[in-house]
Amino acid sequence: MAGAGLSFLAAESFGGRRAFSAAWWGRTGLEQYRATARAAREFGADLLVTSVLCNGALLAAEALDIPVVVVGLSVHLWEYAAGGEGEPPLGRSRGNRTEEMRRLYERVREEAGFPAGGSRWGSGPLLGDALLLRGDPVLEFPGARLPERVWHVGPLAWEPVADTAEVEEVREFLARSGKPVVYVHLGRVFEGASRWPHLNEAFTGGRFQAVVEQGRSPHPEPAPGAEILAVRKPWMGPLIDMAGLVVTSGTSAPVLAALIRGRALGASPNGSEQPLLTWACMRAGVAVHLPKDSPGLWPELLEETWRDEGLRSRAGELGDRLAAVAGAGRAADIVEAVPRRSGVSKEEHDEAITRP
Repeated sequence: MAGAGLSFLAAESFGGRRAFSAAWWGRTGLEQYRATARAAREFGADLLVTSVLCNGALLAAEALDIPVVVVGLSVHLWEYAAGGEGEPPLGRSRGNRTEEMRRLYERVREEAGFPAGGSRWGSGPLLGDALLLRGDPVLEFPGARLPERVWHVGPLAWEPVADTAEVEEVREFLARSGKPVVYVHLGRVFEGASRWPHLNEAFTGGRFQAVVEQGRSPHPEPAPGAEILAVRKPWMGPLIDMAGLVVTSGTSAPVLAALIRGRALGASPNGSEQPLLTWACMRAGVAVHLPKDSPGLWPELLEETWRDEGLRSRAGELGDRLAAVAGAGRAADIVEAVPRRSGVSKEEHDEAITRP
């Protein structure tokens, strides 16, 4: 926002400290609601833009009777409007995931003193007035139809400009061994086990070396002799550019960053959306599953994935398609259309994204 010349105030200014943290979101809906409503009232907001992790912001939009657009993940998390029969549960079913998120939303409504069971969105409050998915239709289950207010807008990729000196420092470190580079970016563990034993197995005495982002892995455990460089950077692009393969637990940001650079994926999911996105990437032929219960298989699987030209080719094709989407403009057109009437019709959306 600062780079675009827009003024902004931090959530902390309105009592929202920690309320919008991904690590706390399930417990801070009431704080989200209060901070969002306070800020929106003070500045006379006409529209809210939020994320799938901000039930409190949805409630604030309802309380103030203004539209709200939700920025989603790479794939649709909840129940489809139709189709999707035969999709495996992937840790939990869509119905179970949808019901859990609705319960969180209803709990915030109750805590804030709103009547139970009602909202202006009826049975679909989690979508707001429009939900923007950052993936591609190929990542949705074959034959499934998205709900009326859900749109694909592409990756909406953004990260701060990397510091040249830091990039060169990493490059020089990796050049010492000259081994092929794998970029590793793991999401939160949830109730699952750490993947550090798997990483140590894969990158000790083998033909690969790894750059491991530890932003979401706060306790790095590289073994002595493991060819692992642990970093903590607010950017991924230059590191993925140095790598020929990306290992992830299946969270949206590294998956999208890898694909738009044409990199194939090795995925070892834990919870949340990770199994859903991992299976979607496997179904699209751009990822290989790395089993959490068999770290001894990782070196062989990484080798096979590295050599799989078909995997690389499909990742490049999907990446080209994602990179070609004018996502920011498409998202902005939807956002601008929403305030005219609560919700965007298919006709409005099609007209908006096809105009020059």
